[in-house]
Amino acid sequence: MKIGAQLYTVRDFAQELTGFSETLARVADIGYKEVQVSGTCAFEPEWLKEELRKNGLTCVLTHTAMDKMKADPAGVCRDHSVFGCKYIGIGSIPGGVNDEKFEKFVPEFLPVAKTFRENGCKLFFHNHHWEFAKSKNGERFLERFLDEFPPELLSITLDTYWVQYGGANPEEILRMLAGRAECVHLKDLAIVGGKQRMAAIGEGNLNFGRIISAAEDMGSEHLLVEQDDCYGENPFDCLARSYRYLRAMGLEN
Repeated sequence: MKIGAQLYTVRDFAQELTGFSETLARVADIGYKEVQVSGTCAFEPEWLKEELRKNGLTCVLTHTAMDKMKADPAGVCRDHSVFGCKYIGIGSIPGGVNDEKFEKFVPEFLPVAKTFRENGCKLFFHNHHWEFAKSKNGERFLERFLDEFPPELLSITLDTYWVQYGGANPEEILRMLAGRAECVHLKDLAIVGGKQRMAAIGEGNLNFGRIISAAEDMGSEHLLVEQDDCYGENPFDCLARSYRYLRAMGLEN
């Protein structure tokens, strides 16, 4: 497993191409070798390929617009192949999942997932806390995603913070996702002023020793540091503290 940076953490610095280029350089300077591209400005695949190359980075996952996936899934795969990324993710169902949205999502995205597979890519779905609500059949929505999509068509980008926030155990969920959590979002959960909030890795209450052990056992490949909200701190500093903590645990960059 390797440590990567989820660029959504530093999205505010990457809303135009010059800033995006500088952001990639700053992330590489911290020591990261892998990134997930999410929340940035639009870019041409050839541009990203060159920016990654000159900074010694690889892109292992993206979050890509759902409408774009549905309109031209083969084209999305072609674009990703330019910059060497085979994992293509959905960040969330807008507004969170419920029975109506789930029943619409499945028939729309099964064909997308099949086309991705035919073109050497794989569809990923990133969880929030909503997926731990129970659907009308009594199952949590996370399990319903796993039931409706076979393992070769869909993996889960497991987010440790949102699993805990949703009342589940990140280690247990990782073990449930054997072979289907190639990419994991590492995000800590701290209590500040009596409220839950996101934190740099090692600065909250999640047991990352056990989480990382479970991820390794279950075949995870990429551990992507993400902190959606840094509460006024410099997000590059947050990424750097998380990086140092994970490297001290013996993980590879």
